[in-house]
Amino acid sequence: MAPQALLPTLLLCLLLLLQAQGGPHRRKRIQNPQLSTEIKECEKRIQVHLCRHPCKHHRECQANNVCCLSFCGSVCMNVL
Repeated sequence: MAPQALLPTLLLCLLLLLQAQGGPHRRKRIQNPQLSTEIKECEKRIQVHLCRHPCKHHRECQANNVCCLSFCGSVCMNVL
């Protein structure tokens, strides 16, 4: 391929890639202020048996549970 055609070909590929992803303006993530990705310290004292079920994110926990830091690492804890 001629060197003069290389740059337009690369630009065309980049444009097609951006089109496939929905364009550059749609790449922003929708942020929900209610969902915190930060794991905080547990508010209540946890039971030792919860240490057998570690978590890394709130989505790994069942309904009405959050992932929080305890003496044995991050665990799912009931918020009710």
